[in-house]
Amino acid sequence: MPTDTFAPAMEQLPLILVTNDDGIFAPGIRTLAEEMKAYGRVMVVAPDKPQSAMGHAITIHSFLRLQSVDLMDGVEAWSCSGTPVDCVKLAIYKLLGGNKPDLLVSGVNHGANISINVLYSGTMSAAVEGAMEGIPSIGFSLMDHAIEADFSQVRPVIRSVVGNTLKHGMAPGTCLNVNVPRNDGMPLAGMRVCRQAKANWEDEFETRLDPGNKEYYWLRGEFKSEDQGHDTDVYAVNNRYVSIVPTQYDMTAHHSIATLNTWDHALG
Repeated sequence: MPTDTFAPAMEQLPLILVTNDDGIFAPGIRTLAEEMKAYGRVMVVAPDKPQSAMGHAITIHSFLRLQSVDLMDGVEAWSCSGTPVDCVKLAIYKLLGGNKPDLLVSGVNHGANISINVLYSGTMSAAVEGAMEGIPSIGFSLMDHAIEADFSQVRPVIRSVVGNTLKHGMAPGTCLNVNVPRNDGMPLAGMRVCRQAKANWEDEFETRLDPGNKEYYWLRGEFKSEDQGHDTDVYAVNNRYVSIVPTQYDMTAHHSIATLNTWDHALG
């Protein structure tokens, strides 16, 4: 049975929960778990297969499984049959018996989670779930989809952001969305705290034929940003800065409340 197997003698160290959406054997999560070992006790709970673009999905019409995994020395690791958010929930309420980790880190994602992508991202949804649970949470992404992606530039970013988070804490109800430009041989320009750029995907469905000569559809798209602000995550990463966007789960459009209150809301 899954249980919290950390020894009592280790209780004074911070407990860090590591997850992702690329799957427990993705290179990015290994990088993140390795870096977290310097900060405290590490528990990895991640999907048993890629779960990219799952957003904040949870499993309610099927069963979930947890399987112990030998990932690396000194790290308790579990694969989960569900989504990234399922991983967070199972870690807290099953493996840890309702106790909260001191920090949740998600990633390192293979690919960008800038701008509107934050809504689709399983990586960031895991971090948002952590924020909903009152846990300081960070999502890390490298703008390189390749399985052989070079994570060397991500490591100092992880250390900087995690070190500051453990030192200063985080505003309630928020998490951090951190995106690192791919390693193209040029040094990073620095780190910038940004806002999320206003952008969207122009979707297209490609029609294909299966072996039975029946049509199916494959989603394609092009990311478009017309936001010219220099204070955005898109601008930052395009100019080789690491973008750090404080992200919240409260989706209320507060600026619209006053206008909506001028409407006639009478019934009948």
